[in-house]
Amino acid sequence: MMVDVHSHMIPAIDDGSGSLEESFELISIMSELGYQKIITTPHVMNDFYPNTTEDIRSRARQLKAQVDAAGIDMEVEVAAEYYLDEHFMQMLEEKQELLTFGDNYLLFETSFLNEPAYLHQGIFQIISNGMKPVMAHPERYLFIQNRPEMLEELIDRGLLLQINTISLTGYYSKAARKLAEHLIDQRNVSFLGTDCHNKKHLEMMEETVDLKYFGKALELDLLNNFL
Repeated sequence: MMVDVHSHMIPAIDDGSGSLEESFELISIMSELGYQKIITTPHVMNDFYPNTTEDIRSRARQLKAQVDAAGIDMEVEVAAEYYLDEHFMQMLEEKQELLTFGDNYLLFETSFLNEPAYLHQGIFQIISNGMKPVMAHPERYLFIQNRPEMLEELIDRGLLLQINTISLTGYYSKAARKLAEHLIDQRNVSFLGTDCHNKKHLEMMEETVDLKYFGKALELDLLNNFL
């Protein structure tokens, strides 16, 4: 795995890296783990992280320039992780410019507890706007853990899934690990991501190397390999 599609490396913009020095450390570790490119995805969440497309791009340019100047061997690109709520739906309806990666993939997350009222409508609107919806870490959502079969209909509608690699270690919960393994068995995973917020996440990444399901995931037709 040489390309990561989900991380929080831009300093002091969300709940990820808190400083440039921390970003340097995290990106250096990812380089040592074999990654050659990261697509960092800061949160866009109106109530907590009201980041704009323009501000994210500006901060990402600064980070990229500083990484290059520091001699860290890593290609840095930027997208975003959008929170599916009324504000995001308004952005879609107004056809505001959103940050995507690769072949117009748009990464979004939802409430961890309850199925959002806008889930089906949001996926439809993303596709209608010419983008490809990617659900971040579905294995972590309680409403999906309780009813994993609901994903089949969403996948049929065009939804792609990105699981967090460290979910396979049981880091988040046994239920998250079990669902991640199930999605791999069903070959329903399109992307792997670190969802790196801090050094602990990368330390857990080192534990995935010898896991059976990490090997099985790498045998899938992952879209990471084409970014």
